Amino acid sequence: MINRCTPVALAAALLMAGCSFIPTYERPAAPVPEAYRSGSTPQGDAAGAQAAATLPWQDYFTDPRLQQLISAALVHNRDLQVAVLNIEQARAQYQITRADQFPTINAGATATRAPSVAAGSNSASYNNSYSVGFMTSAWELDFFGRIGSLKEQALAQYLATEEGMRAAQVSLVSAVANAWYTLLADEELLAISRRTLETREASIALTKLSFDAGVTSELDYRQAVSLTEAARATLAQQQRQRALDENALVLLLGQPLPTDVRASLEGTRLYQVPALAPLPAGLPSDLLVQRPDIRQAEQALKGANANIGAARAAFFPRIALTAQAGTVSSELSGLFKSGSWGFSLAPSAMLPIFDAGRNSANLDAAQVGRRIAVAQYEKAIQTAFREVSDALDSQATLQEQGRAQNAQLEAETVRLKLSDLRYRNGVASFLDLMDAQRSLFALEQSAVQVRLAQLQNQLLLYKALGGGSTQPTPLASTASGAAAR
Repeated sequence: MINRCTPVALAAALLMAGCSFIPTYERPAAPVPEAYRSGSTPQGDAAGAQAAATLPWQDYFTDPRLQQLISAALVHNRDLQVAVLNIEQARAQYQITRADQFPTINAGATATRAPSVAAGSNSASYNNSYSVGFMTSAWELDFFGRIGSLKEQALAQYLATEEGMRAAQVSLVSAVANAWYTLLADEELLAISRRTLETREASIALTKLSFDAGVTSELDYRQAVSLTEAARATLAQQQRQRALDENALVLLLGQPLPTDVRASLEGTRLYQVPALAPLPAGLPSDLLVQRPDIRQAEQALKGANANIGAARAAFFPRIALTAQAGTVSSELSGLFKSGSWGFSLAPSAMLPIFDAGRNSANLDAAQVGRRIAVAQYEKAIQTAFREVSDALDSQATLQEQGRAQNAQLEAETVRLKLSDLRYRNGVASFLDLMDAQRSLFALEQSAVQVRLAQLQNQLLLYKALGGGSTQPTPLASTASGAAAR
């Protein structure tokens, strides 16, 4: 039978809800020095430059071909798609946890027919009962904030997933640019190897004529053959590496390399790549807001903090409310008649008395989880500091290495011309000419590698400072809205 009463008790219970045992969150101190060893600006003209975290990748990478590749990767890369879908999943999980704060109301209808035997009678009669109404079962009143703590943990997980997507985008933008520059370096190395092989094939033909004429010895001829075949082997190796590097770029793009971009590769040199803008490094403390992976670690720390509140609340009574409102009648035709309406409230409370240490163990696990999250947060900061420091420390030395190598390359180019002239005039031996050719070939390849290392170092600095996350991906636009509290 449904009893009548006023909803005063329900309102009072709602007003009393809101207690929380979540510890007060305090951001841990950054376990890194206050400044970088190489200074706050990697280049002298970077003082007035825009910070990497606020510089869109479209403004940093001005090569139209590279912009086309990055745009394609942001749409088609499968790892980024998974990161975006993880946001959707985390948001749905947050909504599920948040829904636990509200009662679940169901509509129901029941009909029962049971035999009833009157006292002193052998004949049985039947009693009918019909009911229609709304009901909620075991709605937990969150007096001690257990559900609220779980909601805060789910919200932190959702926000951490969003930051994880941004971190994935930063890595993807940098990886595509790195793969593109590597492919350009491969093309330049192939051009050097082809040119060197052609020169050595011409040299071996001349040496063979001299050997047949008895002017030079077989030793000179065999040395020329060895040098030529070494160049041929290097060319084959570089062709293989170029194919592998293109495959790596295709995987990042999530689609084949565009035809127009592929056609533009031939003849492109690394020194023709548009210069990348100088970037101010700022202070290590700036990384806390610039790097999405650090913000992700901090959200995970907040979630672990909220878990402690839920574990603490488990030591206190869990109060639930079952309610029902509707109409009951012994006859189907009387369900909605006057006097058949009513409702009932049935609160219940459970206080843990003996659980074999389960609640204590849960609290210990939550507290250890928070310490783990602190360590992971601090490690993320230290990793970011190391990446920025590596880029800054390498920048000046790479620049000096490139300058010295270019000067050496110029000297070796002149040396080869002089050695060739001396050999043709019989002043120098073929060994001198061969040594000059080998040295110039190695230096030409090394100069390309140093130029590539300089570009990769600038990419590392851009990524380490949080660059590449300011523009949301088309896929992420559906998951970028803030969760409703």
